[in-house]
Amino acid sequence: MAPLMPQSTIVPGVDTIASEPKAAPDPSDIRPDDWVERCLPAAVRPYARLARLDRPIGTWLLLFPGWWGIALAARCWPDPMLMALFALGALVMRGAGCTLNDIADRHYDGQVARTRLRPLPSGAVSIAQAICFLIVQLAIGAAVLFSLNQASVLLGFLVLILIGTYPFMKRITYWPQLFLGLNFNWGALLGWTAATGAIGRPSILLYLGGVFWTLGYDTIYAHQDKEDDVRIGVKSSALALGDKTRPWLFIFYGAALTLWGGAGQAVGLGLLFWTGLALTGLQFIWQAWCVDIDDPADCLAKFRSNRMVGWLLLAGIIGGHLLWPRQWTR
Repeated sequence: MAPLMPQSTIVPGVDTIASEPKAAPDPSDIRPDDWVERCLPAAVRPYARLARLDRPIGTWLLLFPGWWGIALAARCWPDPMLMALFALGALVMRGAGCTLNDIADRHYDGQVARTRLRPLPSGAVSIAQAICFLIVQLAIGAAVLFSLNQASVLLGFLVLILIGTYPFMKRITYWPQLFLGLNFNWGALLGWTAATGAIGRPSILLYLGGVFWTLGYDTIYAHQDKEDDVRIGVKSSALALGDKTRPWLFIFYGAALTLWGGAGQAVGLGLLFWTGLALTGLQFIWQAWCVDIDDPADCLAKFRSNRMVGWLLLAGIIGGHLLWPRQWTR
């Protein structure tokens, strides 16, 4: 009897061997070959991932509104010491926010393909360890806050209410992205107040523009998880808007540009501000027009591109002070 044929066969004239299809790439947002895995001791890695040090885009998105507020309040160049303090504060407070969110969402995260390998659902750290890490991060954030003026300290304590409630919003509303915007753009008020000693109308316009910006980019981000969100029963603006997401992105981003323009007008910024704002608008048009809401990889790429928005607007604000600035009163 002839021997059984092997699973793969050689086709004459073809050098390749037929085989089973390759497995789809792992959708987890934990990358086993990243710098955290290569460079940090094993005991430290789960905490770096809890703080999202492996994914710095969130820190940038939290930092830029604070830098914008400092720069908008400046007469010329923004205060470098304040810029440095806000950078440290954004790093630790973004980490604290992610740690709190992971504590609150640990059962949901274990059911979502993208988040199932995070430190808490995977068992890499315990709840008690995560809480201790959260306290350390909050202590560093408090030290940064207490180095600012009294009005800024008060604002810093007020935002704790928003920080504490945000992780639970996806359970009760389809608009947790709105609450994220209220959180992530608080730095616009704080940066201005740290530089001037009081909240001003330009900082309020800057803040509200940032809220609409976050509504846009985080709706794009939420489209990555919409199938899992439906399955486990959590809500998002991606589910609320569905196929109508694209026109709403134009509305969100248009509102952001209008409010930011009002902030620049209120302090009399010069030509370079409007150039930076126009370039920001082009970036927004590219995002809203080109995003594929059914492709998680493209949604992530468009979300991450918002770091460019931060740099464009910051450069515009600084440049607007330097080129043909007008006098203004806080």
